[in-house]
Parts: sequence; C-alpha cells; structure tokens
Amino acid sequence: MTTTLELCCELYRLDLMLGLEERLRQLGFRATAGVDEAGRGCLAGPVVAAAVIPGAGPPIAGIDDSKKLTAESRFRLAAEIRRRSRAVAVVAVPAEVIDRVNILEATRLAMRTALAGLDPRPDCVVSDAMPLPGLIVPCIPAVKADAWSYAVACASIVAKAARDEQMVALDRDLPWYGFAEHKGYGAPGHLRALHRFGPSPEHRLTFRSVVPRRSDSPGTRAA
Repeated sequence: MTTTLELCCELYRLDLMLGLEERLRQLGFRATAGVDEAGRGCLAGPVVAAAVIPGAGPPIAGIDDSKKLTAESRFRLAAEIRRRSRAVAVVAVPAEVIDRVNILEATRLAMRTALAGLDPRPDCVVSDAMPLPGLIVPCIPAVKADAWSYAVACASIVAKAARDEQMVALDRDLPWYGFAEHKGYGAPGHLRALHRFGPSPEHRLTFRSVVPRRSDSPGTRAA
C-alpha cells in the first residue's frame, strides 16, 4: 500500500519532470510536444517514434524513462497516456527504409512524421538528444530527456509499448527468431538464430551483426 510519504515523493518527482514544460508555458508555448524513439539499436524490426502533447490535468503517476519500467507497467501507462493526452502520434519506419537511408535518418524521419501527425500541432518540441533540423517550431534536443522531461518520458513509453506490440506480431510470422522475447535486439539467442537461418526481410541488412563485412571474417587481411 502506498504511504503518504511515498505519494508525496512521487508527486515531487513528477513536479520536477514537469519543470521544463512549465517554464516553456511561462514563455508562451502552450503545446509542447515530447518525441522519442524505440528500437534504434535493434538488428530487426522498425524504428518507432512517438510524439505526445500531455494533457492539462494532473500528471500520470508512474511516468518515467521507459527503460526503467516493466513491460506490464509500460503497456498500462501507454494506454493511460493515450487516453489523457491532448495529442499522440506513433510512426514506424521499417527495416528496408532503415537500410536505404541509415538508422539516424530513419529515426529523424519517424520523429518528424510523428510530430506532423499531432493535432493540435505543437508550438515547441523537446526530443531525447536528437536534433531535428527543418522543423518550423523550436526544438530542444535534451540529453536523457526521457528521464527528466514529462512529455518525452510519455513519448518514450508510448513508442516502446507500440514497438513491442509490433515485434510480438512479427514473432507469430517468424517464430524461429524469438522476436517476442528479445524484440529484435542482439541477444545471444537472436544471434544464434541469425547464424542458423540467416536474415529475414525484417532484418536490417546494413547492420554489421546481421550481415558481417568481409573484413570481419577471421584471417582476412586488410589491403
């Protein structure tokens, strides 16, 4: 059971996470969006970005960096964020596009497209350390923003939950890779499956762990 002291600590933590958005509101920005991605470092599956403009009501208890939360908590909080936010948009960029434009540009594409899908449109953006040149509104690329910005933390939770759902769906079509368990990251079981079965259409063929370069082969000498 949550004690009064624990509740006070949680409310104070959330107040701290809302500090940047509150300061931006005082400067005249009425619709600050947080944007974050999930799956950038994976070997398979899409990179997914979510953009969130939080609602004006009380903050949602438990909001934090998605990496600090259990899968159950992420899915529960993602549903609450979608229900209580002013606007939420999620965009997935598939592996074939990642291979064509590179993972950095694919991540920026997902983020920009998610931001463009918000209604109302944001008048300021906070991203998790990702500069987004070309936006028509100010963008603050803050390092580790998913840990201390409420809007970005909301976006990180929604992006991670949405991507996990997609990877579980892919696992039903390609069960031998174990996507439901490792979500496309380079886990030992995933690497063993790649060695045995080779890459699938959902794998990122430009990633070294998926398709090793010739120079990676044992005994290969540099020219």
